[in-house]
Amino acid sequence: MKPPWKSTIRVRLTLLYAGAFFLAGMVVVAGLYLYFGHSLRTHMPPHPIPGTSEQATVQAQQEHAATMRAVLNASLVALGAVAIAAAGLGWLLAGRALRPLQGITATARRVAGSNLHERISLQGPADEIKDLADTFDAMLERLDQAFDSQRRFVANASHELRTPLTINRALIEVALDDPDANEPVRRLGQNLLAVNERHTKLIDGLLTLASSEERLHIRECVDLAEVVAHALAESRPAATQADIRIHTALAPAPVCGDPILLQRLAQNLIDNAIRYNLPRNGSIQITTAAAEASATLTVQNTGPIVATQHIAGLFEPFRRHTDGQRHANNETDGAGLGLSIVRAITHAHAGHVHAEPGPSGGLTIRVRVPSPGSNDTTTTP
Repeated sequence: MKPPWKSTIRVRLTLLYAGAFFLAGMVVVAGLYLYFGHSLRTHMPPHPIPGTSEQATVQAQQEHAATMRAVLNASLVALGAVAIAAAGLGWLLAGRALRPLQGITATARRVAGSNLHERISLQGPADEIKDLADTFDAMLERLDQAFDSQRRFVANASHELRTPLTINRALIEVALDDPDANEPVRRLGQNLLAVNERHTKLIDGLLTLASSEERLHIRECVDLAEVVAHALAESRPAATQADIRIHTALAPAPVCGDPILLQRLAQNLIDNAIRYNLPRNGSIQITTAAAEASATLTVQNTGPIVATQHIAGLFEPFRRHTDGQRHANNETDGAGLGLSIVRAITHAHAGHVHAEPGPSGGLTIRVRVPSPGSNDTTTTP
């Protein structure tokens, strides 16, 4: 059962301060009470004074007891007031002491939202909290340098890997355009073009995977339904050729993010649903919807049965579901990066992706991305 209040460090420190004051006050009250009682007893004669009545002695003892009760009651009231004041003072002191930590936490949250250039730069005495802030700044500096190096590598790799493939493709096409080329040469050229195309797609997938795992540089408000509609327009010919019916229910679903990456996300989900479908009479159901704080894209397809324990592996790079059956688009199997890219793009948009097997085969993949204005709009670099 959860406590009715949140047990934060500030609450615990406040209770610690108040408890320490209360215990110290109890010791002081007990000491004063004992001292005061002893002092009164020393001034009272141990035996009745000759010439005084027994009634006067009893009255003096009653006054002594009443005085002690009054002292005890006043001390307890003062102790309660001191405890309350100590709790309030402890709350203020704890808040002041933890204020630098709150600044560190706020900076960490902003950094988690992809702003690795920001630093805490905590000013103040060289204590443990400043050491923590400086250590965090040093870690951010190393992370920022690492991601800058990765971005430069991706940019360079994009050029260095695409250029030879483009040249090879141009040379093959020129050779195929030669009217004197015989049939074996043409078949070899077509095979080389197919290999070139697969390598190009593999490189594109790897570059997209690397770039989508970085922070988002572009944020635009788009409708997820329109993004899916554009992706469907490119994938319908492949679905028709594979004898797959596509059913859609595209409700408006606004999101903020990189339109190109969101387009790739939708394209990969649809292509994956086409590729791993039934050989005949397959179907795909695509829906978009908007909730209070998120937009959802759901792609459900028919296909081979997928064991639950294999679901997590499908989102790993170069992992594909193979069951020995012929799928709808088996001749154009990808490199096993489709769902990896989907997961990376989803995480870059601070979203979540979930897949579950259908009862009679196929998969249901649901992508949830925060809507514009929601609190959960940070991204993971």
